[in-house]
Amino acid sequence: MIKIYHNPRCKKSREGLAILEESGKDFKIIKYLDEVPSKDEIKSILDQLGISPIDLVRTQEKIWKESYKGKTLTNSELIEALHEHPKLIERPIVINNNKAVIGRPPENIKEIL
Repeated sequence: MIKIYHNPRCKKSREGLAILEESGKDFKIIKYLDEVPSKDEIKSILDQLGISPIDLVRTQEKIWKESYKGKTLTNSELIEALHEHPKLIERPIVINNNKAVIGRPPENIKEIL
């Protein structure tokens, strides 16, 4: 089952959702601000994306600038921050089987469909 970690208020996330809808494939929408991913789920997403936790962080978000910017954080601390403040998670993320992409640009999603 294809999953999209989606924020309806984000234009790129809405564009990614439209790509999935146009594909005609079944998928599940996870509104990750409401259904916050567990730390283990975040680790799994990172593994599927093949990136480090810092690469999943939206460093322009106010909470990042106020609470984390300039600090040296371990991967575990970064995962904790992503879990505690899901707004920091880059979006949209689409997972298909064991492959995942960040939909920035949204066309990246087509690579795993």
